[in-house]
Amino acid sequence: MPALGIQLIYLFLLALVVACVAWTVTHEDVFKELREYCVRRSKHGHYWVQCKFFYLFTCEYCFSHYVAALLLIITRYRLLYPDWRGYLISFFALVWIANQYMSLYNRLRLDIKTERLEGEIKEEEAKEETQARRRTA
Repeated sequence: MPALGIQLIYLFLLALVVACVAWTVTHEDVFKELREYCVRRSKHGHYWVQCKFFYLFTCEYCFSHYVAALLLIITRYRLLYPDWRGYLISFFALVWIANQYMSLYNRLRLDIKTERLEGEIKEEEAKEETQARRRTA
């Protein structure tokens, strides 16, 4: 087994992959049609299991578990222990770190959007002031 420092580096790098895939599938326009189909099926499915299955593709937290499991199968990454316990620990650690990354990314996008909207509001207010001055002059 690699040293703990190397394992932690792998953890944070693999969590980036999990976060990227989970966010892209559940939020970005490239999968918009698939996501909308899954939303419809999750809300209007005939069976409980069917609704839950399709919901997985609309929730980044839920979907990150499946991405993490697939990534662990592909990479055989284990954290702390060389056996099944290492897989179990790495699975939950990957999901947790990936969701922290997605939360940070979502917050950053929200801050950028807020700043942009505030700028547009200020521009609109300045434009209205200029028009009001022209009318009174």
